[in-house]
Amino acid sequence: MMDKILVEVYTPAINQAYDVYIPLTLKLYEVEILLTNAIADLSNGYFAASRDTVICNRETGTILDIDMSAQELGLHNGSRLMLI
Repeated sequence: MMDKILVEVYTPAINQAYDVYIPLTLKLYEVEILLTNAIADLSNGYFAASRDTVICNRETGTILDIDMSAQELGLHNGSRLMLI
């Protein structure tokens, strides 16, 4: 079983935040695909991913390196991310 962490993902485009579990060892580019699809579903299509979609640290605004895993980036339960 894959270890997962619970993070909050805020999406300014629809002014919504969602608590989601993400796998610790999956590269962020794969997590981004999962998140964009999930949020598109949860928002009934109000959020639509584009090629420019990025994941940021919500506190600092730093864009996260999608070639690293959540674990490598030091993400943990309660991390607050932003999908823009």
